[in-house]
Amino acid sequence: MKQQKPPDQGSPAPYEQNMERLSGRGLFAKTSVVGGMTLVSRILGLVRDVVFARYFGAGIVIDAFVVANRIPNMLRRFFAEGAFSAGFIPVMARYRERHSSADMREYIDSVAGTFAVILFIVTMLGVIAAPLIVVAVAPGFIGDGGDLDLAALMLRFTFPYLLFVSLTAFAGGILNTYGRFAVPAFTPVILNVVLIAGAIWLAPTLEQPGMALAYAVFAAGILQLVFQLPFLARLKLLPRPRWAPHHEGVRRAVRLMLPAIFGSSVAQINVLLSGIIASMLGVGSISYLYFSDRLMEFPLGLFGIALATVTLPYLSRLWSNDLHAEFAATLDWSMKLALLIAVPAAIGLIVLAEPLVATLFYGGSFDAHSVAMTAMALQAYGMGLVGFSFVKIMAPAFFAREDTRTPVRIGILALIVNAVLSVLLAWYLTQQGFPGPHVGLALATSIAAILNAGLLYAGLRRSQVLRHGKGWAVLCARIVIANLAMFAILLYLKQPLQSWLDAGFAGRALQLGAHIGAAVTVYFVSLLLVGMRPSDLRLKS
Repeated sequence: MKQQKPPDQGSPAPYEQNMERLSGRGLFAKTSVVGGMTLVSRILGLVRDVVFARYFGAGIVIDAFVVANRIPNMLRRFFAEGAFSAGFIPVMARYRERHSSADMREYIDSVAGTFAVILFIVTMLGVIAAPLIVVAVAPGFIGDGGDLDLAALMLRFTFPYLLFVSLTAFAGGILNTYGRFAVPAFTPVILNVVLIAGAIWLAPTLEQPGMALAYAVFAAGILQLVFQLPFLARLKLLPRPRWAPHHEGVRRAVRLMLPAIFGSSVAQINVLLSGIIASMLGVGSISYLYFSDRLMEFPLGLFGIALATVTLPYLSRLWSNDLHAEFAATLDWSMKLALLIAVPAAIGLIVLAEPLVATLFYGGSFDAHSVAMTAMALQAYGMGLVGFSFVKIMAPAFFAREDTRTPVRIGILALIVNAVLSVLLAWYLTQQGFPGPHVGLALATSIAAILNAGLLYAGLRRSQVLRHGKGWAVLCARIVIANLAMFAILLYLKQPLQSWLDAGFAGRALQLGAHIGAAVTVYFVSLLLVGMRPSDLRLKS
């Protein structure tokens, strides 16, 4: 569907034009575009992690880098992906639909200036207090191993990434609201390319090779922001930042953000707790969780996050135009697609955990023990993939209605459960002499995600925002049958880990590709045999 340019005149766009833009026919296409761009980014992300594993292994360098990079990424949940998106995008959609283009540009300028000043202050404080922050989030680094000094030095270069990536997310939110999903979805590719280049070419030239990763994060943050500016200029929406904390739109966005910030703070406390526990479980535990989480994030980002990225501005506009039936139908459609993809992806991660880790990471500094430890964590994360996916799908249904309180309350409960289970499971597995107590942290995260998704679903049903259409029982039955068939073929093809380790990289890659190809073929052929057709998943406009 051809995109329309924003109106330059001072009046809002006609309601008929808004209705045309709200047509659901292009939603799947837009999700495919975001998914395609995300696929490129995730593939490069896997290449990046393979490079990390081969060059640095699961040891001090990656442990220190994960901690140093985690801190700005945790704060990014406040200023970019989480609370900010929950406040900025719904208000942006309201301005687009109900206000003049001049008012909308004033809102963008006010948010940009106010946002940038706050981010700059936070960034400066983080750079100055880097050693203290590392001690707080990874007390297990204190000692003679050098982890603390390296992580603190890295943090001085990774912390400014918070400023750059948050402004990048702000620019991406504007582009998403105007249906330009490809550019923000492609932007993470830049980070992966720069990190790969830093690890391969810059690291060998440095006295401390691991610092190349911190330098690369800093450079990538600048490049990501600069990359999006021409596309904003093309829409005539390039911000002219001004400090305006009392602007009506800014205050409205802040009111929506406050509950989400509170919820995010609880979430980040939970992340910090997991990091503290992992730092005390021995060298490598942080790395095992990092590499397994990256593999779990591949299918989640490829579809779950891509679908959520598209639906948040779309649902916001539907709700803004009082199209509540279409809102419910779109949410119902999103859940069907998520179920269709997430369940087989979860089974694949669990059954193919060892082959996946061995094929991608084994070799160089990443030994057989690292493969086994990472694979166990990946299986634990895989158990929660369906929950993770549904949280990504259902949370935007609350944010689009400018309800940030309900998902925050639910998230707090889920995160308390996560924190308690993390401590208990890590302690229990340690007491039992289990070789990988870090698995308890991954399992706790998965259980909390399933709980979060269940409570969000119950809330949407209770408020009658979510109303399921016909065909859910038949769809679930078909998905169960197809997944049983896929699970059977994967078990039939399953081989012991040692056979994968004994094979060369090319042999492992070909064999893994054959296993995945067989599983995908069996899954979709089974769906067709039980009567599933593409038209069954078409979003009715």
